[in-house]
Amino acid sequence: MSMTFCAPCIFGLEGFCANEFRFLGLQNVRAENGRVLFDGGFADMARANINSRYAERIQILLSEFRAVTFDQLFENVRKINWADFIGMSDAFPVKGSCLNSKLMSVPDCQKIVKKAVVKSLSERYMLSWFEETGAVRQIQFRIMNDKVSVMLDTSGAGLHKRGYRAKSNDAPIKETLAAAMAEMAGVRANHFVIDPMCGSGTILIEAAMKALKIAPGLSRSFACERWSCVPKDIFEAERERAKSIINTDCAFRAEGFDIDEAALSVAKSNAEQAGVADRITFTTRDIKDFELPDGYCTVITNPPYGERLLDIKSAEELYAVMGERFDRVDGKRYAIITPDDDFEKIFGRKADKRRKTYNGTLKCQIYFFK
Repeated sequence: MSMTFCAPCIFGLEGFCANEFRFLGLQNVRAENGRVLFDGGFADMARANINSRYAERIQILLSEFRAVTFDQLFENVRKINWADFIGMSDAFPVKGSCLNSKLMSVPDCQKIVKKAVVKSLSERYMLSWFEETGAVRQIQFRIMNDKVSVMLDTSGAGLHKRGYRAKSNDAPIKETLAAAMAEMAGVRANHFVIDPMCGSGTILIEAAMKALKIAPGLSRSFACERWSCVPKDIFEAERERAKSIINTDCAFRAEGFDIDEAALSVAKSNAEQAGVADRITFTTRDIKDFELPDGYCTVITNPPYGERLLDIKSAEELYAVMGERFDRVDGKRYAIITPDDDFEKIFGRKADKRRKTYNGTLKCQIYFFK
């Protein structure tokens, strides 16, 4: 069964997500604003869910059409062959979003989509009421500029939830963004990576998993594994494939520092859960005492800033200290994410390159220095 899949991702990471999918052997990969599409079957769906470091989730794209009235929305949703995926007892909640469209009421659109799905299933199963006590099929719609996309979520919990971060500090970076920072910084199997303000350790853990080729979804489950229409062996086969390419025979190592001992305790626990504790050393240390080690190293960090510190002045003082400590030295590279537009000025030098993205809902830039 050939399907089109949709992988929403953080704005700015579309290219990384698309390249990742191509590397995984997925077909007809194309990047759009905020999402990446590809074609394939259930085995490809399993591969994308287990292996994607940058996608937020994997959805089956069931239909796309233009709608400016509720009647148009209803009829086009009703035409979808929902019985291919939803059984008589399965649950099928609906959620979605609307932007710059004639249809702008999300609650009203949810009701119309739900009503249309019920109508379609009623015609197939000859039932007027559905108990919805079975496995969940989360229906998602997006209406943007009057174009409707209707999806079925296969992931369940977002793919940024790898399964290792049971706890985190007050303002953690999203795992998918941390993984992308490691990729942008060029982290490889032989690298030494440092995060001088590591918090719960997400950046270092994602860098280690990337270097060791540990699939991010290897230790978690996915909603579609409970679907009757999905072959039972495809996820098992894909997990075995992912295990076979793990590379523990590499020189990667990392160090994380922070002034918060409680955060470091969480970081150690997270690293153990992720299977990379033997690659990362966590130590209590203030950024003011940071010293560059000999040899090559890559510094990747998500420093506290105004919204997290609740003190803009303290954030700016921190940036100035970073500028003093992060010397321009051969063999040293730096990747720093912040929403502060004045960061380069306070840091003390222009970045070699920058990339716009989002950390949660916060518009940020990643600054790269050599």
